[in-house]
Amino acid sequence: MNSAILEIDDIVLNINGKNLLNHLSMEFWEGQIHAVIGPNGAGKSTLASTIMGLSGYTNFLGDIRFKGNSIKNLSVSQRAALGITLAWQEPARYEGLLVKKFIIAGAKDKSEKRARKALSTVGLNPDLYINRKVDKTLSGGERKRIELASILAMEPELVIMDEPDSGIDVEALSRIFDTLKILKNRGSTVILITHSTEVLKHAEHGFLICHGQLLSKGSIVKLQALFGTKCIPCSHKNQPDEESVYEYE
Repeated sequence: MNSAILEIDDIVLNINGKNLLNHLSMEFWEGQIHAVIGPNGAGKSTLASTIMGLSGYTNFLGDIRFKGNSIKNLSVSQRAALGITLAWQEPARYEGLLVKKFIIAGAKDKSEKRARKALSTVGLNPDLYINRKVDKTLSGGERKRIELASILAMEPELVIMDEPDSGIDVEALSRIFDTLKILKNRGSTVILITHSTEVLKHAEHGFLICHGQLLSKGSIVKLQALFGTKCIPCSHKNQPDEESVYEYE
């Protein structure tokens, strides 16, 4: 079994009097593609924001450990420096910023050659995109692929992808799945935040959560069946039964 690169230890996150994460504990194995699946409002994106240390998501009980060391009190930039990155559900637009600058912003190799290679990898012609601006002139699929290019250029140790299939075309989705293979081959750990069974298929292990609680974890086949039968429609009673929880298959 691979060692845990990221440990979520009994996290309780309360915002406006509501526990969005409720004694949540999880371990993500190094070099694996994991999925965190659950219905809308289950706490998936909240978990991603908490791991990344975004504003409003830092005042929680419990701990988050990366490579055995607590990152609870580290800033977003400090976590990024450790090799942790978050791909947003809706990629940000940076008005006026050139694509090449966006791609190499977090990369060690800040050459244009590096940016061009990353664009080619995600299926975008470097000559057409390298000097474009990251703004509203780009489609959602184009912005998603440019964000993927920036992740590839960054070569992170841990990538969190929040709803990677949200609002994009089939071609962009195909590129996302290709990128997952590249990241895994490089040894990166990937966490897919999703409510899509299609995205779930591309993971190796998964976690099913609801109301900020862990319901089950294990093989993708097992979680697909549980999610399909217990969560659609979702009764929000934190099912399935206890016997399905806590053991990987």
